[in-house]
Amino acid sequence: MRTITEHQPAPHPAALRYAAEYRDGRLGRREFLTRATALGMGAGAACGLIGVSARGALAQDHGAGTHGGTLRIQMDLKAMKEPRRFDWSELANFCRGWLEYLVEYNRDGTLRGMLLEDWEASDDASTYTLHLRRGVRWNNGDPFIAEDVAHNFALWCDESVAGNSMATRMTPLIDPATGRLRAGAVEILDDHTLQLHLATPSVAIIADISDYPAAVVHRSFNGGDPVENPLGTGPFLPEHYDTGLRGALVRNAGHDWWGSDAGAYLDRIEFVDLGTDPSSWLAAAEGGEIDMLYQTTGDFIDLFDAIGMSRSETVTAATLAVRFNQDSPPFDARDVRRAIQMAVDNGVVLELGYDDRGAPGENHHVAPLHPEYADIGPPRHDPEAAREMLASAGHGDTVFELISLDDSWQSASCDAVAAQMRDAGMRVERAILPGATFWNDWMAFPFSATEWNMRPLGVQVLALAYRTDGAWNETAFSNAEFDALLAEANSLADVDARRAVMARLQEILRDEGVLIQPYWRAVFRHFRPHVRNAGIHPTFEMHLYKYWLES
Repeated sequence: MRTITEHQPAPHPAALRYAAEYRDGRLGRREFLTRATALGMGAGAACGLIGVSARGALAQDHGAGTHGGTLRIQMDLKAMKEPRRFDWSELANFCRGWLEYLVEYNRDGTLRGMLLEDWEASDDASTYTLHLRRGVRWNNGDPFIAEDVAHNFALWCDESVAGNSMATRMTPLIDPATGRLRAGAVEILDDHTLQLHLATPSVAIIADISDYPAAVVHRSFNGGDPVENPLGTGPFLPEHYDTGLRGALVRNAGHDWWGSDAGAYLDRIEFVDLGTDPSSWLAAAEGGEIDMLYQTTGDFIDLFDAIGMSRSETVTAATLAVRFNQDSPPFDARDVRRAIQMAVDNGVVLELGYDDRGAPGENHHVAPLHPEYADIGPPRHDPEAAREMLASAGHGDTVFELISLDDSWQSASCDAVAAQMRDAGMRVERAILPGATFWNDWMAFPFSATEWNMRPLGVQVLALAYRTDGAWNETAFSNAEFDALLAEANSLADVDARRAVMARLQEILRDEGVLIQPYWRAVFRHFRPHVRNAGIHPTFEMHLYKYWLES
């Protein structure tokens, strides 16, 4: 029987330390499960290590369902890119029909092998042994082998490819002299086994290859639109993909999918782009045109409840980053950034912008949900001091333009930031842009807000967003001390040791006025009652093979 089973290697020494920290109350259950499974421990075994029931602790969101039917999903359909350049979850969600992942991050916080059967990490987390799932074939009939995986690591490690965020995550495998995969970093032991030899230890590498730009492509792939040549291992095929309009996946009846006993129930999945105004989503739901939303926000959460749709919600480390681009004057001046930061009460932004559905942020982009989070206290809110600091910096009369997407919760949150800036005597204008315009230049705006998904570990977000060479460093922040400390934090398996380093990283981000990070979001999704296993994922992943329709 082909099924999705969990791996059961012996506990890693660090996992035993994590279990002790969980029992001492220093580590939450979700955080423990993420850390232990990242080092190769099966979810059930991890639960046993801390003495909890796997059945009660884990979200059992896959299993036997009813085959057949069409599921219609509201979701933005952005211009398609090659997988390692994906910069929005929506791109990956469509391609998940046929492009699969080595590892899957689940709603309960566990990391489960998909195209990997299992893996082990060395005691110092500098060597990882990857065991491929046997019996997997590409939809052209080729066997899935270690050469495929090595090819993907080579693609991920290529720093010369603009927008390749995977290179930011693969630093321990990259030769700094060439900006490409280091010789000997990936060793093929046989057709189904590889070893990763990291230049520096990393406990994040498995979590990194579960992130949405890490979709696994065939060994022949060297770039291009994956929709045009849908060569993959998954159970569906794209029928069409029309940017900004519609897309459709159909079950690939001619492909013997390796996980067929565990899912791929639907015959057809249709994606409908209804724009950024939730009122159009509500009208489509009331008119019977869609069965499920990508996510539900703001006042519309209650409105979708009222029309009888089922609600799913989860706690996340997802947020909105209201950031300053330090390459754009006057935001190259620290006092300008700090002054604006001090003018804003994050709790007010949470209440007015996100209907108080979450928790206030602390202006450093590391969440209490992250295992290595350090409590350094709340940020300073002092409008009078902010006004004086801005005047002293020579920008008391400067007009600042705050740009946001025309999404209701993002624009409302930025309105709340702008209102508080005005209350502090600052001059500010608002620009609200349609999606196509905003997404074109989101990295370059001087002062704007960007939605950021959760990552399982705090160091993952910091590497992507704030390291000097981070692929998504929209703040243009560059700080040698920060970069060095981040590399140190990523190498530490001990949570307490990492937390001590993280405290300083958080302080640097806040003291340098890098961003206003107003809140941590609770996220929501609505779907019709007959839709099964479609609960919202903390990172907005759509595990399409799990979804089914009750007749």
